[in-house]
Amino acid sequence: MPHDVHRFYGAGDLHFVTFSCHQRQPLLSDARGRDLLLEILERVRRRYRLVVLGYVVMPEHLHLLLSEPQRETLSTVVQALKLGFVRSMGNSGKSLIPRSRKGGRTWGTQQRFWQSRF
Repeated sequence: MPHDVHRFYGAGDLHFVTFSCHQRQPLLSDARGRDLLLEILERVRRRYRLVVLGYVVMPEHLHLLLSEPQRETLSTVVQALKLGFVRSMGNSGKSLIPRSRKGGRTWGTQQRFWQSRF
């Protein structure tokens, strides 16, 4: 997303949100990872008081149809979902993250599970 694009909140609109795994790798192809992601989504939904109208979990990305949260902004909600998922994975989630060398760098560390922005 270009940096000069601004997000507008507060009109009570629904939001279609998509975010991807780092370098669009299929890091959500494991059932354990998908189940954990949905568990964290439920926690975030309750905490920020928002309505999840629909979701699709694909191996390398996630689609959400959300109401505006009653607490905070949608950006805060997405950040809480991404961070909560990575923190909950902890050491048990390392097996969900394949190790590979790409362009001389290792990808798939916990710090790089998600692509930046949404």
